[in-house]
Amino acid sequence: MVSTDDARLTGLCAAHDGPPGSVGSGHKVRTVPEEIERRYPPYQADERSMLESWLDYHRTTLANKCAGLADEQLAERSVPPSSLSLLGLVRHMAEVERGWFRRVIAGEDAPPLYYSDADPDGDFDNVADADVAEAFATWQAECDHAREVSRGVASLDDVGRRQRDGQDVSLRWVLVHMVEEYARHNGHADLIRERIDGAVGE
Repeated sequence: MVSTDDARLTGLCAAHDGPPGSVGSGHKVRTVPEEIERRYPPYQADERSMLESWLDYHRTTLANKCAGLADEQLAERSVPPSSLSLLGLVRHMAEVERGWFRRVIAGEDAPPLYYSDADPDGDFDNVADADVAEAFATWQAECDHAREVSRGVASLDDVGRRQRDGQDVSLRWVLVHMVEEYARHNGHADLIRERIDGAVGE
């Protein structure tokens, strides 16, 4: 089962200039709905539907943590001494989606977008001059492609076309790991967002 949350996330890719006097006036302001509808995973479902539903739930959670903020706020490192920002988390999760679904499961030649061997934390660190609209569009595209790749795998037990650390990796492992990865970083996003404007919530 594929959640319809992917369609709702499409709104993340819209941007406009804020009105005079608004936060970030004179700069592009990313505007997303103040509340993106988020579907709670079913209490009873087959394993695959449950995993995919929880993954989409956490994708939407990260989107909600970024809702309505200006570019400067999305790049703000609001919980020092941590260098994490909401924009950095979005860029990082685009890389995580890309790495596991494109490279490992599908076997695609998909080099990193925001980091390198010489700059391994570039996805997190290089946000000061990053293009916010591009980062969110890239994250959305990677989420969409990940769903497509997952749909093309017949069984959770099927393994990817590339190994990781010399071992085969099943789709089940990737989906469980993705839920864990988003859950961890959504905890970071909670703190970052609260420090920016006081917004709290699941």
